[in-house]
Amino acid sequence: MKRIFPPAFYNLRTLIGAAIASVSFGLVLFLTVLDLFEGEQKPYIGILTFIILPIFVLFGLILVFYGIWREHRREKQGLPQDLKLPRIDLNDPKQRNAFFWFSFGALLLLIFSAFGSFKAYEYTDSDEFCGTMCHKVMEPEYTAYNSSPHAHVGCAKCHIGPGAGWFVRSKLSGAYQVYSTIFNKYSRPIATPIENLRPAQETCEQCHWPKHFFSEMRVSKSYFLSDETNTRWNLDLLIKVGGGNEETGLSGGIHWNMNIANAITYAPADRQRQIIPWIKVKSKKDGTEHIYRNLENPITEDSLALLEKRTMDCIDCHNRPSHIYHPPVPTVDHVISAGLIDSKLPYAKSIAVKALDQTYSSSNVAQDSIRLAIEGYYKTNYPQVASEKSAAISQMVSTVQKFYARNYFPTMAVTWRHFPNNIGHLFYKGCFRCHDNKHIREDGKILTNECSVCHTILAQSFGKGENSVSLDGVQYQHPVDIGDSWKEINCSDCHNAEE
Repeated sequence: MKRIFPPAFYNLRTLIGAAIASVSFGLVLFLTVLDLFEGEQKPYIGILTFIILPIFVLFGLILVFYGIWREHRREKQGLPQDLKLPRIDLNDPKQRNAFFWFSFGALLLLIFSAFGSFKAYEYTDSDEFCGTMCHKVMEPEYTAYNSSPHAHVGCAKCHIGPGAGWFVRSKLSGAYQVYSTIFNKYSRPIATPIENLRPAQETCEQCHWPKHFFSEMRVSKSYFLSDETNTRWNLDLLIKVGGGNEETGLSGGIHWNMNIANAITYAPADRQRQIIPWIKVKSKKDGTEHIYRNLENPITEDSLALLEKRTMDCIDCHNRPSHIYHPPVPTVDHVISAGLIDSKLPYAKSIAVKALDQTYSSSNVAQDSIRLAIEGYYKTNYPQVASEKSAAISQMVSTVQKFYARNYFPTMAVTWRHFPNNIGHLFYKGCFRCHDNKHIREDGKILTNECSVCHTILAQSFGKGENSVSLDGVQYQHPVDIGDSWKEINCSDCHNAEE
């Protein structure tokens, strides 16, 4: 049989390398074609197609050239050729049977390999793969995602979105993430916000359309004081959603900040974008620009030049749309209001919050400690309640344990404190990052922190006390008497996430 390659090619190492490179390259082509015919780009199959398999292709080629180099060296030394290929005689019944079964097995292997590659391709597109493949690392994010409003939205739709450009960028980012996981280089907790995240206009706005958000939204909330009777406090609000569509006649409200009619650029002074000393607002209608500076925390032009300038979009306020770690206070309020914790249990609010916000060495230790803390408190301080309401106390323990499991992950050092949520202003700076009554522009206008800018209080009531109601809005009354201090400081200054 005539050989089509130079003699040095015919050695065992080169042929094995050629086989590895050919099979790997064939799988790359197969998965690439498969991905092109899919309606959506698949992020994690790209890691296999464009990162892992090319490594095998490269390894095979290196083996090919090493075998050729080694064969040339052997030839110069006068050594015989390293390869003796087997002779196949199909006239021999034994060899014919062996060749048949070998060919049949190779064909089956090829079919099952293609099928296995396709099933692997499907699995890498699943959210389960994203969340469980690196279980220790991604457990907090995956758990929070499954309890979020976007639990049925695929990870790739938000983190990558459509188009080839961001698809390739995600592969490069994914390569470093794989390296970080294998060699234990990742941070605990995972640092946020994600740098170079794709603009929300190209992902979120495939479903949400801020231009058509307008009018007001009524929100009713129930809170409970940390006193013996868990005094209930009800608050009804009209949230001024607003928007930027002049056709509706409403172009103000909260979504005035969106880059529909205005382009807002800001310079954060910290990685989590909680300290904002400089803001630029440019009207898209007439091109006028205004600069707001924080006069209590001034920044020099030289320092400003070193800071990142970000164009504000959805994710700057809605920064935790899927991976939400809830603070214990509002969640305990919610579960008491829903009847999952009996409000007649003395100090239920206080005990539940305290049990949650302790530092525990592991999740198992936390589960046991929560049970012991709650049951022990009532046995020691309210023995009659512990006896008469044992079922309610058991339900309280179970509810608090479930909440802990969804929001606290000691192994990854994850708690609600590490992940500011910029919607609102009670536990984090949120709105008050800019609207703090301290940012002033050149003509003296201030970014006010007046409550009425974003919402109107329709009604509020305490326990069985009088219910204050007014469609024009009622004066806010702090549930605990602190005088007028609440008017002079931001809510987050007291209800903050600092330990």
